[in-house]
Amino acid sequence: THLSSLSNMASRVILVLLAALVGVHAGGRTLVLLDNLAIKESHSVFFKSLADRGFDLTFKTADDSSLALIKYGEFLFEHLIIFAPSVEEFGGNLDTGALTEFIDGGGNILVAASSEIGEPIRELASECGVEFDEEKTAVIDHLNYDMADEGQHTLIVADPENLIDVKNIVGAKRDAPILFRGVGMVADTDNPLVLDVLTGSSTSYSFYPDEKVSEYPHAVGKNTLLVAALQARNNARVVFTGSLELFSDEFFTASVQKAMASAQKHEKSGNEAFALALSRWVFKEEGVLRVGPVSHHRKAEQEPPTAYTIMEEVVYSIVIEQLVEGKWVPFDATDVQLEFVRIDPFVRTTMQRKGGKFVAEFKLPDVYGVFQYRVDYNRLGYTHLFSTTQVSVRPFTHTQYERFIAAAYPYYASAFSMMFGLFVFSLVFLHHREDTKEKAE
Repeated sequence: THLSSLSNMASRVILVLLAALVGVHAGGRTLVLLDNLAIKESHSVFFKSLADRGFDLTFKTADDSSLALIKYGEFLFEHLIIFAPSVEEFGGNLDTGALTEFIDGGGNILVAASSEIGEPIRELASECGVEFDEEKTAVIDHLNYDMADEGQHTLIVADPENLIDVKNIVGAKRDAPILFRGVGMVADTDNPLVLDVLTGSSTSYSFYPDEKVSEYPHAVGKNTLLVAALQARNNARVVFTGSLELFSDEFFTASVQKAMASAQKHEKSGNEAFALALSRWVFKEEGVLRVGPVSHHRKAEQEPPTAYTIMEEVVYSIVIEQLVEGKWVPFDATDVQLEFVRIDPFVRTTMQRKGGKFVAEFKLPDVYGVFQYRVDYNRLGYTHLFSTTQVSVRPFTHTQYERFIAAAYPYYASAFSMMFGLFVFSLVFLHHREDTKEKAE
């Protein structure tokens, strides 16, 4: 008894330790690259929020000779934060190719630049469909700058109206504006995966603050991106921001007031709420969907058949779950559609949510072949959800057709009328005789 009680106690201790370890590393292993270790102190609130959410942070300078993302064919980290805008060359085995390979492998990256931007950050952004302005340039706005600006009008006050209207990415709507000081970006118009998360106002532009504008700026007006995001086709997420200070403790706690008469003063900027919401999205704590059990069957049955028959009534159901606060819960939406596809969709219908499942009932088309039940759900802020189930649809067997088909009645009538006509013609031809004149003697 004493031994069993000790073993039970030991097993409980092990379970508690395992739970603690799971809680500590729930957010995933994250490599943080810095220009210098002083950034760890100046951005401590942001890093503390990540650590409190279970991220295992590893801090290194961007030129560390031991840098590596892959070892023995396995990724060492799930996420990467690059707060090293001025780095001219990454250390170790890290370069633009390794970073793009990390994204292709499903890794998530958060990149913060500044006016001191180096070439490696520009190259990575270019690979992802974002183009930073030149070094030493900054976003300038002569109408929307903060009272604390030093005269160059580069301490931008970004209104919440300039944020993308996607709650999963930027969080709940707020009134406090966002402080920004850094370099501008433009998005590649040929890349549909790039999202304009935060844009400048219509009076903003990107240029050298100390020089007279002598040529057309790199970015003007709403085309000036302050924060851009990319969700790749493999659901890897990348966020670029032109301001490293956007995540700093100073900007998190700063008051905001535009340098204009009767401008409203906000005691605290919206930087902290925005930065934390952005980090939750890029590191896949928000907007993550997955497919659960899928079932399909005839309407009056419960098991899937080996093959369907055309024109049958069928029922399809799928479970879709969303990650919320680290737990998988049923996804709630009204725009999930099902397609029944054979090269092209023959049926497209909106599914109804019933008891934690999305359900669709429909009639199979009058076409046989190999079909797919397809759910392709692609919405801003969510991971791309794709599910296919292949089934066969056969034509009617001979015994399933009606004995007399109503649509064939005209053909029946034409056949019998032809027979009747032939009978009449035969009577006339056989029994009708023309009178012949007798030969004269």
